[in-house]
Amino acid sequence: MSETKDTTPDTEPRAEPRYKPYAYPAGGWGAAKATAKVLLEQSVVGKGSRALLAMNKPGGFKCPSCAFPDPDREKTLEFCENGAKALAVEATKKRVTRAFFAQHTVTALMAQSDYWLEEQGRLTEPMRYEPETDRYVPISWDDAYAMIGAHLRALDHPDEAEFYTSGRTSNEAAFLYSIFVRQYGTNNFPDCSNMCHEPTSRGLPHAIGVGKGTIVMADFDHAEAIFIFGQNTGTNSPRMMTNLVDARKRGVPVVIVNPMPERALIRFAEPQDPVQMATFGSTAIASEFVHVRIGGDLAFVKGMVKAIFERAAAGEDVLDRAFLAEHTHGMEAWRDEILALDWEDITRVSGVGEEQIRRAADIYVRSNATVLCFGMGITQHQNGARMIQQLAALLMLRGNFGKPGAGIAPIRGHSNVQGDRTVGIDEKPGAAYLDRVREVFGFEPPRAWGHHVVESVEAMIAGRARVFIGLGGNFIHAIPETALAYEAMRRLNLTVGIATKLNRGHLVHGRDALILPVIARSEIDRQATGEQFVTIEDAMSNVTSSRGVLEPASPDLRSEVEIVCRIARATLPESRIPWESYIGDYGLIREKIAEIYPAIYADFPEKIKNPKGFHLDIPPRRRVWNTPTGKANFLLLPGLHVDDIVTDAAMLRLSTIRSHDQYNTTIYSNSDRYRGIYNDRMVLFLSKAEREARGLPELAKVALETISTDGITRRVEGLTIVDYPMPRGSVAGYYPELNPLLPLTHFDEISGTPAAKSIPVRIVPLTEAAEETATKTEAA
Repeated sequence: MSETKDTTPDTEPRAEPRYKPYAYPAGGWGAAKATAKVLLEQSVVGKGSRALLAMNKPGGFKCPSCAFPDPDREKTLEFCENGAKALAVEATKKRVTRAFFAQHTVTALMAQSDYWLEEQGRLTEPMRYEPETDRYVPISWDDAYAMIGAHLRALDHPDEAEFYTSGRTSNEAAFLYSIFVRQYGTNNFPDCSNMCHEPTSRGLPHAIGVGKGTIVMADFDHAEAIFIFGQNTGTNSPRMMTNLVDARKRGVPVVIVNPMPERALIRFAEPQDPVQMATFGSTAIASEFVHVRIGGDLAFVKGMVKAIFERAAAGEDVLDRAFLAEHTHGMEAWRDEILALDWEDITRVSGVGEEQIRRAADIYVRSNATVLCFGMGITQHQNGARMIQQLAALLMLRGNFGKPGAGIAPIRGHSNVQGDRTVGIDEKPGAAYLDRVREVFGFEPPRAWGHHVVESVEAMIAGRARVFIGLGGNFIHAIPETALAYEAMRRLNLTVGIATKLNRGHLVHGRDALILPVIARSEIDRQATGEQFVTIEDAMSNVTSSRGVLEPASPDLRSEVEIVCRIARATLPESRIPWESYIGDYGLIREKIAEIYPAIYADFPEKIKNPKGFHLDIPPRRRVWNTPTGKANFLLLPGLHVDDIVTDAAMLRLSTIRSHDQYNTTIYSNSDRYRGIYNDRMVLFLSKAEREARGLPELAKVALETISTDGITRRVEGLTIVDYPMPRGSVAGYYPELNPLLPLTHFDEISGTPAAKSIPVRIVPLTEAAEETATKTEAA
């Protein structure tokens, strides 16, 4: 190939950073303005507006952003600001063509920000990496499939391949992916759920017999109290704000437990409320804001429980004794451990005063039906799974399972991340499932457990993994240990990225690398038997259909289902599974899903004809407990610390967070208006008192360094401290920029989920950091 000049600028132009607190309610006109802005920026005002009318509607497509369910009462518009952003960048007129790759080397593209990469637009044709020119060049689909098949067949053992899945993958594609990979011979399924709600999937079954939430949307209408732990609703699942607004208008208390006061959980203006919009009104959301320290949730919950048991001991009728007697096991030991705790220790570790803890307990006791929601502020800790068990135990005290308005609600992140797990994306499959696979598909699946995300990265670092295939997502920027992960990924024989947009994962690649562009969820999927639809499972176990309405961004795109089937055929040419038939008719896939999962997916092809879909069976809603005891279990988590104690006097606990203009690793802009950050992502949120105690001036420039004992220096420099009402001992900053600080060994004990919400760190002032760098340079 002839040499082409690289026209990529050294760095993208950046506007001057500004830090100015946001003075308005979340939502409202600010959200309306942001929605209009993103449609205009992507040149899809007309097209995007029409598509938004079909988003989350019967006969339309499911939002490619969060997993929050559709409301029971249909509205004219059923999308949020962040859903509009997700659609706009998917429907964009911008294109990444072969001409783009001819102009830019991979080395030059690596110098650009994630936001710049996102802004280049939709991928249009399959590309392969050409090391001679350091560029991606076109490849035919058939040659791409053949390359993948050749690499996979050349491995010494199937366990040398890692098969990643993003939560945006449909049930149909994820199901076939799981069958293909198991017929290939491995259970290596690192999945995006490993990095978010895997503690839910692994922790809750021990307590209540299922690794999912137990509520449906109607329960919000019947709840008498709502508790939200570690979840920034206004950014991560904005459509849920409607439920909170309605609850507050009914006088239902909403208790927010979080280290960061978030704008939407303080005041919110409903964009679809004409009166509020016309009068610039808003609704106060948090009736009680509990400013818990990072890692202090366990102490706060145990304080609530201690207050309840103390009242019960004094003769108050504060427990549902009939429920506890019939449906639970192990309460006595759990109660005794908590009653033995000292109030001074509880308040010190939680950062919350005894009076407020008792007030929160009183709100809970006065409610006859409580919904408890939680997010990654709970799951991404070293004991995240066990912490979730404590939340379930709190609900058990008053029988808050199996009745209207009550239950536990993990607010899942990515759309269909829960569905992928349900239909087979699981590195630890059960024997009954594997037996069904053998019976239905006629091959013996592997029985040994495979790799989750942390184990897959460990395998790459150790050289035991040689091929990585990513069905969606941006794996390299979602995982811990960025520097080591970069090196390990580049040593692989082959990396494959199946995606709609260019991302960092395509630039940190193996010796051979492919980018395979896929039809987006909002786009029409035409196959041999006509237009196809796929299915999605939301965070409340409701399965609905999703049918695209836009023309594909390029005629050379392929569906997820087709790509999976073609890779399977190229890798397993002797396979007797009719992969080609599934490409032409997705209904055949749903028939097989029903065969594999007869208990929950029986009559799948018929049930999915219901425009509103159908709910999968969740036994705790019927007060049925599929646990070894046959009951809901109170499980011990002794002590008060969610995470290990680090004794370094300078230690802070770091929580990595998303901005409001971000979804997972997708960056829509470099601003975060609700937190008052404009044109900057290299910031640290720290309380003014904490900053002053450390002798740091306003907007100080610092480095942040992980406290560890493994001899590895993990540091991120060039961070600006922004005053924010954080608890003492706590600091927050953006992901993925701070992922280099997260050790691979810092994860939840049960699930393997990286503990990104509680990283022990110290602040290094800029002058000190510069001196250290200079000393190391001189020594070198």
